[in-house]
Amino acid sequence: MADLSLQLRDFRLTTAEILYHMPDHPGLLQCYLWQELDRAPDYPVLRRFLEFWQRTLDGKLHSVRLASQTLITPGELRHAAADFRLH
Repeated sequence: MADLSLQLRDFRLTTAEILYHMPDHPGLLQCYLWQELDRAPDYPVLRRFLEFWQRTLDGKLHSVRLASQTLITPGELRHAAADFRLH
């Protein structure tokens, strides 16, 4: 239910492809996929994750590619005009 409430507040499914240098072999790049509900265009959840990465992990970031998609659009969510009950 928390995910639905976030989606109604314009949070989107955000996927980031993070390329980073391997700590033991800096000439090699490794890929990490990150996916979370986040709010465009500032992406605060992703920014916190990347700050954590730079502070704590040894692999230096090379690049980040981002994709974002709303899961609930206004056309898919409507209020009911009537309520019918059958016994």
